[in-house]
Formats: sequence, structure tokens, C-alpha cells
Amino acid sequence: MSLALAHSRARTGVHAPEVRVEAYLSPGLPAVQVVGLPEAAVRESRDRVRAAIQCSQLEMPQRRIVINLAPADLPKDGSRFDLPIAIGILAAQGDVSLDALSRYELLGELALTGELRRVDGVLPAALAAARSGRALIVPVDNGIEAALAGEAEVYTARTLLEVVAHINGVKSLPQVLPETGTAAPLAYPDLADVRGQLQARRALEIAACGQHHLLLIGSPGCGKTLLASRLPGLLPDASEAEALESAAIASCSGRGIDLSRWRLRSFRSPHHSASPAALVGGGAEPRPGEISLAHNGVLFLDELAEWDRRSLEVLREPLESGVVTISRAARAAEFPARFQLVAAMNPCPCGWAGDPSGRCRCPGETVQRYRARLSGPLLDRIDLHVGVPRLAAHELRSDAPRGETTAIVRQRVLAARERQLRRAGKTNALLDQGDLEKYCALSDGDQRLLERAMDGLQLSARATHRILRVARSIADLEGHPNIGTSQLTEAIGYRQLDRGQGLGA
Repeated sequence: MSLALAHSRARTGVHAPEVRVEAYLSPGLPAVQVVGLPEAAVRESRDRVRAAIQCSQLEMPQRRIVINLAPADLPKDGSRFDLPIAIGILAAQGDVSLDALSRYELLGELALTGELRRVDGVLPAALAAARSGRALIVPVDNGIEAALAGEAEVYTARTLLEVVAHINGVKSLPQVLPETGTAAPLAYPDLADVRGQLQARRALEIAACGQHHLLLIGSPGCGKTLLASRLPGLLPDASEAEALESAAIASCSGRGIDLSRWRLRSFRSPHHSASPAALVGGGAEPRPGEISLAHNGVLFLDELAEWDRRSLEVLREPLESGVVTISRAARAAEFPARFQLVAAMNPCPCGWAGDPSGRCRCPGETVQRYRARLSGPLLDRIDLHVGVPRLAAHELRSDAPRGETTAIVRQRVLAARERQLRRAGKTNALLDQGDLEKYCALSDGDQRLLERAMDGLQLSARATHRILRVARSIADLEGHPNIGTSQLTEAIGYRQLDRGQGLGA
């Protein structure tokens, strides 16, 4: 009777809980049984492991083998447990040192030839392994991703035989070290490419300053998408923790990490036909959706009024909480979703309502139905509603004056962000009720102005609080310690889509 223990990691949302792979050999007819709530791909590992061991010129025990994946109540999925199962079996029959094995965690899929293939969700496992104090062995194709974990001790292997040799001290595996050189400058599109649109540029700067959500309304081809794509370049660089958090989500998504751009703030722009599950995530094995892939970055929804209403309504809770929980009968997974929403839409079905040319022929009822596709609760959660007019022909000439560059505007945004962090430790968009009373106090005259706006525009309490947050950001951009009448008036002006206001206003 022989027993061995190997360490591995499961995948639950963006977390990597530890899994103890116990291999038990006992007398009986040769057979391999995997227990511990394995799904189909894990149960199939017994055939891959048998072939991989034999093709690696190692001996497969001709005994009854029981593999227990503990804890037993944690669902196990995918092929990530092939390598620890194989090493556990070999350790149980004495081919791998048990003492040395206890210092490693193992992840990897086995080919029938014994070669190692990449798996998903390695970065969260590397972060967890570093916290546990154990080294991690992964396939070569996962090495650079795992090394992003910084303090993690990561080794890469091409075959099962190389892993056995390393653990037994016969031949060491190469260790992957994190990059220590100077990072290349982050490349974003330049705001100077946007011609004219002074009000929209101003709103974009305010949104970047306070992390506010933004809705751009304008006719086709007026520059809404161009403006939205410039927002990530105005935001502060992602911290190491933020970049790792976003990279961990990408690692768990099954789409992989673009290692050349993992430090850049994400800019996600799903098509308007995307389903609710595509936005928030889902599946029998929960995966992150677009809003989680946009975590710490920007989610751009173009043609907002063309989206299915059910898809838009699932954004309500994440816009407030910054997380999304996907619940299934067998499990639940929580993904972070603290994104900045930028949406764009036409003012009417034909797109020309309010244009000076007068080309719009949409009846009033048609425009009202078009507007009704966006619910009041969703609009309440968007801080700035900004009109983007059609540019005159002379503004598009190649020799026309260009606006400020991203670098210039970004300096003002960074200075305003610094004021916010020194004052409240968070951006203005995240100020809670107590913070609003403390940092967004108004004079008596401005309070009466805000109350008149609430009555005239029929604003909800949520929309009113968002006006205060935007006004606080405007004051920070201008270097004012308190909110004044001009900042409050400008913030109120950015609510043009609220009750009673026309889309073409």
C-alpha cells in the first residue's frame, strides 16, 4: 500500500483554491479511479496519464489506483490536473521523491506522448503559489504568463520526464524570471486626432478626471467612437496590482493574455448584438464577460439604442457595485467589474435629429420609442450625457487647427486625480453618501439651484448625487477647493437626456 500527495490549483472565478492530489495504490486489478467531484475532462485524465507515463519510458503501476482531489466538495474541471495526477502516481510507487515533491505545485495538460500543453488560468495560480511559499511547475507555453506574478518561483517543462528529473534533482528545469528592464512607453491613440468638438473633449476630460460614466449623443460620423477610444490614454497608468488583477481575469477567460499589452488599460468594445451572458459572463463553467474583461479600463458600447434591452439592464448592478456574481446550481463565481462606461448613440433612428440641415424626418412618436429603449434607471447611472454635433466642412481640413494632445490633457487629469486621492483616498465617482456630505457641500444659493434642477428635470436622488460628483471633478480640474456655482451649473448641463429633454437637444 502506497500513498503520495501532490499540490495543484483549481480555478474558481479569478481565484485559485488549493487542490491536494492524493494518489493511493492498493492491491487489485489494474484500474484508475478519480474521485473528488471531477467533471468529464478530469475523469478522462486517467487515459491521458496512463499513455503519457508509458510513452515517457516510465512504469505505470499495475495495481488499483485511486486519485482523490481534495477538497471533495470543490468542483474540478479542465485538464490542468493531468500533470499532478501523473506525478502523484509516480511518487506513490517510489519513482519521485516525496520530500522534494512537497515543495512544488503542478499544473499542465498531458499529451499522449508525455508532452505538456498549456492550460488556462495560470496567473491566478502563480499568485496563489507565491503566497503559499511553494514553487510552480507549468508548461513552457504558460511560463511567461506565470512569471507576471513577480515573486512566484516558476519553472517550465516540455515533458513529463523533465518534471520527474527536476523533482528528483537529476536535471534542473529552467526558471522563468519576471522582466526587470525598463518598460516601453505605453502607446494610446492621441486626442489631438479629434477635430473640433470642444464640449465633448471637455466632457471626456471630466470623465477621465473623476472616473465618471459618459454617454455621447450625435449624428453618424461626428466622432463619437474616435472620442471614446482616446479615453484610456487620459487615465493614470495602471498600478502593478491593477494590471495583475486585469491580467488574471484575462487568464481565466480562456482567451489568453496579450503579453505585449498587459500593462495597458483595457478598451473593450463588444458588438451591439452581444447577449447578456456575453456581457456579464456565464456558462456551466462560469467565465468572465466583457464587463470583467474591461475591469480597471473602459467598456465602450456603440449604438447604445440598438442593444437588446435585456443586455443593457444587466449592467445596472455592476455599474454600482463594481463586481458581478454568476450563480449556477452547482457553483457561484464572482468577478471584479469596476469599469468605466462610455456609450454612444444617435439622436434618432435616422441619426439626424437636431442637425442644422433639417434632414431628419422621424416622427415624434418614432423618436420617443427610440428613446424609450434606454431605461431611466440605466440613464441615472451615467454621469454625463453630452451632445456631439456634426462638424463643419472647414473643420475637417488637414490644415485646420488641432486640439490639445493626450499628453497635455493627461497632465491636468493626473493633477486632479492626485487632489482626489489626497482628499478622500478614492476617485470622485466612488464617493459614498458620507463623502458627498463631507466633500461636496454647497452654499445655500447653490443648494437652491440644485433643488430647482431636481424639480425641473425630475431627477432622482441617484442622478442628483452624480451631479455633485461631476461638479466635484470639475472643481478639481480647475483647482478649486470647493464646488462653486459655475461648476454646479456645468454639471447640471450634462444631464440633457434626463426626463423632459429631447435627444436632439
